[in-house]
Amino acid sequence: MLTAMLAAFIGGIILNLMPCVFPVISLKALGLLRHSDSAAGARREGLGFLLGVLVTMMALAALLLAARAGGAAVGWGFQLQSPLVIALLALVMLAAALNLLGVFEVGLAAQRAGSIGIQRGAFLRSALTGALAIIVATPCAAPFMASAIGYALVQPPAIALVIFFALALGFAAPFTLVSLFPALARFLPRPGAWMDVLKRGLAFPMFGAYAWLVWILAQQAGSAALATLLAASVVLAFTFWLYGIAQRRRFAGKRHAALSVVTAVLLIAVVAPLPGLIKPGAALTGDAQTAEVTKQKWTPQAVAAQRGHGKAIFVDFTASWCITCQVNEKTSLSTQAVKQALAKTGAVYMVADSTKFNPDVEDTMSEFGQGGLPMYLVYPADGGPPRVLPQVLTPGMVVDALNQAAGKKT
Repeated sequence: MLTAMLAAFIGGIILNLMPCVFPVISLKALGLLRHSDSAAGARREGLGFLLGVLVTMMALAALLLAARAGGAAVGWGFQLQSPLVIALLALVMLAAALNLLGVFEVGLAAQRAGSIGIQRGAFLRSALTGALAIIVATPCAAPFMASAIGYALVQPPAIALVIFFALALGFAAPFTLVSLFPALARFLPRPGAWMDVLKRGLAFPMFGAYAWLVWILAQQAGSAALATLLAASVVLAFTFWLYGIAQRRRFAGKRHAALSVVTAVLLIAVVAPLPGLIKPGAALTGDAQTAEVTKQKWTPQAVAAQRGHGKAIFVDFTASWCITCQVNEKTSLSTQAVKQALAKTGAVYMVADSTKFNPDVEDTMSEFGQGGLPMYLVYPADGGPPRVLPQVLTPGMVVDALNQAAGKKT
């Protein structure tokens, strides 16, 4: 258990460096820079972020464990298997990007729009940033994390929650430590007008995260859901533009009540219909399968039928919302060296897709002690036990595993 807690803590620290978390983490960095000359303000930012991370992680872990106790085969990142959650997250990312660009402002009770000074409500905003960071972090599984989560999912709930708590502590640790110790904060640059430029520049990673989530929704729910989200995005952007006008009128001492009512009505009109409109459907097809490599759909029955018949089997457990999976696909699995190794060894390439909920995938990952994607299994040609490859691949690693599974010298 202590080993799993340590692995979870280290994995949480490394999770800050994963690409799926970068857009939200950049917001946290901006918050710390804003308060770098105020120890009290920095502490508020750090403690708020810590609280948001811990509460959200415990809530997600409790939901995950409750679902598994009820018989659902779900794992790390389970909420991103819901098209509705993906759609709502995409709209949140779009709203955050518009906020950073100055279309509207958050928490301006004490100063004019666009100011960079310390704002009231910093603790709450920082806590919400921590909550959002944890939610978008779930597609990523940093080194050390998968084994820790896999261990947690087969333990009693109390032990599992302790391990998830250690993961959350590790994730929040870097920013919390910098905020709590003024000596570390001194190394941060001083606030100034340059932060206004930085703030607007950070909108573009948020737009990138929005585009990524839109793409995932297209994979999960098809063109009808995609059209719904894009239409909702346009209306949402218009709503926040109107809200920004209302804010500026309020600070100028002019009437703004009508605009505020319109923006509230539009916001409800965007969000309320989504549960009925965003549903799993036919995914958009892409060019994932290449002419050189034939990919078969994975099922436990397909593996059982192929296993031990003189051919190695490579199984790619993946999902469109798993960034690590997509990076491995581009940098390793789709390289010419791996394609040649698959052809020379005659290995069977299977894809276990968890973009939409697949209980067989979750059961198999639990069987091998893996709590999150990606997972790669290589079954030897003689029918022996499979080998689990690391979550971050290199072409050489895959080629060696295929040659060994086929009984060929590397």
